[in-house]
Amino acid sequence: MSLKERLSASVDADLLSAGHDAVERGRAENLSAWVNEALRLAVERDRRLEAMDRFLADYEAEHGQITEEEVRTAARRARARAVVVRGTDPSAEGATAAGTETA
Repeated sequence: MSLKERLSASVDADLLSAGHDAVERGRAENLSAWVNEALRLAVERDRRLEAMDRFLADYEAEHGQITEEEVRTAARRARARAVVVRGTDPSAEGATAAGTETA
């Protein structure tokens, strides 16, 4: 178990309300646990972003700056390979917004 320290902080009312709601729904043991998890997730996100920054800097140092056209090409390729996992593909022939076939 990690060492815990008491914290006093001002928090936006809507975020505090969301924390209390999470506790009421059983998604967190208590508000302190909910805040601790939120801070842990923020630290993990920041570390991943810093690692990505380092990777990109190293890549560009070796291969040159990534161009806007290369980014657009990569995005087009990714969209072409994407698989719809929720909902219905709106471009599917005969599909409606609700995902049913038209007559």
